[in-house]
Amino acid sequence: MTKSPLIAASVAAAFAVAWAAAAADDASLLKQARKIFKLLPPDMATPASPITTPRVELGRMLFFDPRFTIDANMSCATCHQPALYGTDGLPRSIGVRQRPHPRNAPTILNSALSITHWRGDRESVEDQVIKAMTSPITFGQPDEKAVLDRLGQIPGYVPHFRAAFPGEAEPMTAQNMAKAVGAYERTLVTPSPFDAYLAGNVEALSPMARAGLAKFIDTGCVACHEGVGVGGAMYRKFGVLEDYWNATGSQPIDKGRIDVTKDPDDLYVFRVPSLRNVAMTAPYFHDGSVRTLPEAVKVMARVQLGVALSEGDTRDIVEFLKSLTGEPRENFAVVPVLPEGAVIPAK
Repeated sequence: MTKSPLIAASVAAAFAVAWAAAAADDASLLKQARKIFKLLPPDMATPASPITTPRVELGRMLFFDPRFTIDANMSCATCHQPALYGTDGLPRSIGVRQRPHPRNAPTILNSALSITHWRGDRESVEDQVIKAMTSPITFGQPDEKAVLDRLGQIPGYVPHFRAAFPGEAEPMTAQNMAKAVGAYERTLVTPSPFDAYLAGNVEALSPMARAGLAKFIDTGCVACHEGVGVGGAMYRKFGVLEDYWNATGSQPIDKGRIDVTKDPDDLYVFRVPSLRNVAMTAPYFHDGSVRTLPEAVKVMARVQLGVALSEGDTRDIVEFLKSLTGEPRENFAVVPVLPEGAVIPAK
């Protein structure tokens, strides 16, 4: 039995109205998102921290070279592994001589867009490299001279430093090591489907991800997670409405930024992490205390916003967060051949 032309026309009209409403909603959501978030830049260079090909090539070698740590057996890539999206997959990293780090290793991908480290005790990715050199946990070296002594044992680095820092009488310095590693890290951007969405391709996000984006905005997550990094640009107390360790089971209880600033207002204050690639960088929070992304989303809604998310809302928000996963640049996944030279580790 065929439908009458009148019924068919009515169905078509209803469909057209529904489609137009959905399109209008999508257009409104995109407009709102563009006010809150920003596209990733092609790289993270700044006037003070430029990117040149020789610096990036040198920095990449230094990033993967284990010979500068006290036992010559760990590198930057140990805690920032390409296979794990620039993390190590541990709640808290293990440093030299099996010394535990007090906090979770954040991803190195897109990291130069963020204020650095959980407590804000680093000024830039370059400053992080300098301070890692003399950290008893990270490099284990007593001072920069010990690191440079190692560098001097690897003659293959000489032409690379000269190419990266032309015109300098003594290019092989700790500061230049940091500048080179920083230049490499500033290339590690990961454009994602969300960037394609912000550029105007609404279909780059699934309907569920778009629903999750709307809920992410409406729930209030964007008060902290905004901008180009979807976070990473501010410090906030962890546990605005409830002590965070009640929700996470954290032990020991980390006091956060107060240990750096000595300001009582900074008790339990931490950097708001960027959410780019968050689906690939478990476990979560400064202490790696939460294993799954859905649970992390629920904890944040609960302790920061006083919201008990339903399973459906959580699922949609997680689907949106998955759209922030981008492809790392190819050279991040390929360990370079390192310059020739043997080192003698400290006793």
